[in-house]
Amino acid sequence: MSKFRPAGAAALALFAALAVSAPAEAAKRDNTLRFAYDQVPENVDPYFNNVRIGVIIGQHVWDTLIYRDPKTNEYKGQLATAWRWVDDKTLELDLRHGVKFHNGEEFDADDVVYTLNFVADPANKSVTQQNVNWIAKAEKLDKYKVRIDLKRTFPAAIEYLAGPIVIHPNEYYAKVGPKGMNEKPVGTGPYRVVEHVPGKHIKLERNPDYFKDSPKPQPTIDKVEIRFIPDRQTQIAEILSGGLELIMNVAPDQAAQVKAVPNLAVISGETMRIVFLQMASNEKTPVQAFRDVRVRKAINHAIDRAAMVKNLVGDGARVLNTVCFPSQFGCTDEGAPVYAYDPVKAKALLAEAGFANGFDVDLYSYRERNQAEAMVGYLRAVGIRANLRFLQYAAFRDQLRAGAAAFAHQTWGSFSVNDVSASTPVFFKFQDDDATRDPEVRDLLEKGDGSVDPAARKAAYRQALAMIADRAYTVPLYSLTTFYVMSSDLAFTAYPDELPRFWETRWK
Repeated sequence: MSKFRPAGAAALALFAALAVSAPAEAAKRDNTLRFAYDQVPENVDPYFNNVRIGVIIGQHVWDTLIYRDPKTNEYKGQLATAWRWVDDKTLELDLRHGVKFHNGEEFDADDVVYTLNFVADPANKSVTQQNVNWIAKAEKLDKYKVRIDLKRTFPAAIEYLAGPIVIHPNEYYAKVGPKGMNEKPVGTGPYRVVEHVPGKHIKLERNPDYFKDSPKPQPTIDKVEIRFIPDRQTQIAEILSGGLELIMNVAPDQAAQVKAVPNLAVISGETMRIVFLQMASNEKTPVQAFRDVRVRKAINHAIDRAAMVKNLVGDGARVLNTVCFPSQFGCTDEGAPVYAYDPVKAKALLAEAGFANGFDVDLYSYRERNQAEAMVGYLRAVGIRANLRFLQYAAFRDQLRAGAAAFAHQTWGSFSVNDVSASTPVFFKFQDDDATRDPEVRDLLEKGDGSVDPAARKAAYRQALAMIADRAYTVPLYSLTTFYVMSSDLAFTAYPDELPRFWETRWK
């Protein structure tokens, strides 16, 4: 649990009343919003990181071809003004005129073609291959019209074009590549980067030339400073002292304490982010015990998911029985077994598998440390001597992909894509993050991803999700609730996709 334990709400309120007011008022007068996040992106180019802060930065600095309204889920034109399917594997888009990148380059078809062809080429090693590996190639039809040829039928293409697929300036990107884009990012978005100190902060300023017809409204906050502060206690201290105006992913107990503080506000809600334990059960796993389904089922029975939701995760979260978020197209737990919390049964299964005395294992994690520590406690209670290895995400991911880590506390936000193709297949379709390599599961997911018949898609996903659960390849845990703490002077809306939209945030 959190180490943050003030002497009492009254003392905390007195400290905050003395310390917050002047800095917060100065920020408001200067029209600057200071925000902190606990993860550090290895590269702010959206195609070369897969952490949530990368998604947040990406949607402010860059634009996508299509925009999905978070309130209505309606698709709207952003860098594209219209789109149409020519056939099941060919999409054409008309592009917006008069848009400029932050460096002055004019936006047109060359930018779309170059960006999509570059990131879809596996040789360029985008870390988000699952977002682009359905693209065969992009072609320029004229200055403001492009065609995208798909490798396979992929009905979710529009959802991806409205989410993680941003557009880079072709001339600049060809010159500097992902490394240069990280150092000096250039997009068309509502904010432009004025300073990036890797690992420390990134400073944004309102783009005065942002196109007026964008579905993203013109920002009213002039400057946004995003600070990378891995330590949650430091974040809390900073917002109490007025050094920050907004933080997110605050632990529920800390959020409850901060509610009593004048000049600060707390809001929360369920997000699309799912949490699960991933066990490498393929033939190359460094933990051979995970090859035995009885061991994997024992771990499913060892975790009290409902208690964790109630005591650690917070209001709004829900227990999950399959590895997807319930609102995503194709997500269901129909036909999937439910593993009740039963430590006695867990011990019996371990003994049956030949591990009556348990075994030692490293559990890798990168966020929600208090939750990971609770899981370690549950595992040790049934004889599995788990050792927590807590890392930054890039190191965590690299250990898993290299096959060095067999047991992971995973969270996944699907890049806010509301389709199962953005969640379950990432971990079960023989891609970089698949630690299972089950061809039956893969084939069902391929069918779900590629069918144009919605009923057939749902049926395939239902079978795949039930199979994953029956074979206990993971321990589905729960959805996450995100708690935001902010200056009470901010008018801020929280959305389930974990994307703070600074372009619509304003001062009261």
